[in-house]
Amino acid sequence: MTRNEVTELIVTQKLRKQLSWPQLAEAIGQSKEWTTAALLGQMTLNAEQAAKVGALLELPAEAIEQLQVVPYKGSLPSAVPTDPLIYRFHELVNVYGTTFKALIHEEFGDGIMSAIDFSMDLQREADPKGDRVKIVMSGKFLPYKSY
Repeated sequence: MTRNEVTELIVTQKLRKQLSWPQLAEAIGQSKEWTTAALLGQMTLNAEQAAKVGALLELPAEAIEQLQVVPYKGSLPSAVPTDPLIYRFHELVNVYGTTFKALIHEEFGDGIMSAIDFSMDLQREADPKGDRVKIVMSGKFLPYKSY
């Protein structure tokens, strides 16, 4: 089985068993955001986590093994995403990327926000004009070094 085939099987079994991402996250003791990324092929599960997910979703041993392999990161098929929701994040970075960069550099100096030492929290926020998506991202600041 390829990692992409495992991802497809996970999505199919999740639907078949009527499980949610938060339920799967609770089973392995991680956040819903990290667990979703992992089960969609972007993170590595340890043996215990892979076994728990495998049992819940009735995955074959081969799929459980694949969940423990370090994945090739990056799940988008093209440089500019075509999925409307994902495209909005691309658009957000196109519009506000230089603002993020300017404000981060002014506050922290020359460096980057880590996507490795990183956490994210996604919440629904009630609003009388229509519910909002609230995403909080927290990444360690990594300064560029002189040598």
